[in-house]
Amino acid sequence: MSDVCVVCTNLSFSWPDDTPVFRDLSFTVPPGRTGLVAPNGAGKSTLLRLIARELAPAGGGVTVEGVLGYLPQDLPLAGELTVAEVLGVAPAIAALRAIEAGDASEENFTVVGDDWDVEERSRVELARLGLDEVALDRPLHTLSGGQVVSLGLAAQLLRRPDVLLLDEPTNNLDVNARHRLYSVLENWSGCLLLVSHDRMLLDRMDRIAELDGGQLRLFGGNFTAYQEAARAARELAERTVRSAELEVKREKREMQQARERAERRAGNAARNLGNAGLARIVAGGLKRSAQESAGRAQQAHASRVSDAQGRLDEASRALRDDQALTLDLPETDVPAGRTLVEGQRMQVRHDGRPLFPGDGLELTIRGPERLALTGPNGVGKSTLLRLLTGEIASDGGQVRRADGRVAYLSQRLDLLDLDRTVAENLAAYAPERPQSQRLNLLARFLFRGTRAQLPVGVLSGGERLRATLACVLYAQPAPHLLLLDEPTNNLDLVSVGQLENALNAYRGAFVVVSHDERFLHDIGVQRWLCLDGDGLREVPAPDAD
Repeated sequence: MSDVCVVCTNLSFSWPDDTPVFRDLSFTVPPGRTGLVAPNGAGKSTLLRLIARELAPAGGGVTVEGVLGYLPQDLPLAGELTVAEVLGVAPAIAALRAIEAGDASEENFTVVGDDWDVEERSRVELARLGLDEVALDRPLHTLSGGQVVSLGLAAQLLRRPDVLLLDEPTNNLDVNARHRLYSVLENWSGCLLLVSHDRMLLDRMDRIAELDGGQLRLFGGNFTAYQEAARAARELAERTVRSAELEVKREKREMQQARERAERRAGNAARNLGNAGLARIVAGGLKRSAQESAGRAQQAHASRVSDAQGRLDEASRALRDDQALTLDLPETDVPAGRTLVEGQRMQVRHDGRPLFPGDGLELTIRGPERLALTGPNGVGKSTLLRLLTGEIASDGGQVRRADGRVAYLSQRLDLLDLDRTVAENLAAYAPERPQSQRLNLLARFLFRGTRAQLPVGVLSGGERLRATLACVLYAQPAPHLLLLDEPTNNLDLVSVGQLENALNAYRGAFVVVSHDERFLHDIGVQRWLCLDGDGLREVPAPDAD
């Protein structure tokens, strides 16, 4: 393999409404593991689709060295397909079966080609990704969302690609599946370019590619090293802006002082010329000369001010907006040790069959505890949250709740009225707060000025999460218990950081369902619960790395 695996030259792309995504974007991706990061909407998935030739650029071109594999974020897999068909090995396996049965036709040998071990290789790839119990003839619709993602990756690995593109490969994966993916990619020897908001995965990369302002820059090292470099660059940019601001003020002050001196000189000169008794024509010439000299001096100062302002503008462009939330939420205080929810023998039945094992689940939540709820996909974590909030009733046992408000944020973020503006939604949740106070609160969630007047339905996923948090955390009465179901799904890294800031400012209790271990550590989880086929039990905290 060459030293360069992917080359994009003067790449340009716009949406059908002529909204530009890239203009003259040029970069190269070397061998090794590269993580691609950028805010939602910056064009990460679009860039992968351009490299994979799923989209055609409006200008420029893409060159890929070797065989390309591509796993999109939304897998276009029909439910009636079998595992073997998704892997692309069904024809070869059928031909092998026919040969083993005595059909030695040339067609069968042509289909098999050199892939006599195709079935064995398929099972090896499935086993590497935790799908060793999945039969090759199993229909796709019987698999979970996480299993489908793992199957899609296995299909790409079977192609033995030189260049592998992955778009959010840990979406829908539980903790065990994520760690199997980490292991596979750590041993990857080709060229990998992946989009992810999973920081544990990004910390396993050799370099980080940052897509910002339509340009792509490479940073050596993993995501932690990239964050440190970005922090240092921001500090330098802040110092440069402060210096440029001082320079503009100094140049403006000197220009004003020069103007005042010129005006004083002009006034003195006029009086002196009148007293000198010079001929009118001579006096006029001297006056014009003085005015022209003052004008040239003024232009020189104005030019220096303009140059200084230009340096300030350039420094300001290099300084990225501070997107951090700075919150204080004293109204969410919950006394230590107060019992908020107590569930005994909680059970839910579907078609008469119990969802949870044994006699049901036992769980007590006291304020202001921070709990993580983990476990494999499909064991009933979301159902347990709905039991705790009272959205559904327990089919056995009982759930006792203390007085106070419980707020539930589902994966769908469907609490707010999509047709109302952000400001109108907050007014509905906190009607007793004055309008000026509500607008100030929204500004702390980065909804400033006209942003607060946007309908919720037009917001991005990260913006909708911020709007929902603002309404929930500043509602009256404030919630003493938050239940959050996969809150980081499809959020960019900036939005995940904003969510962490909000939860770290919250003073009540919360239960979070998430497979993102780094996120759970960063929000100060104190109790780790695992729900699986054996029931609900407390487990040790996993390592932060």
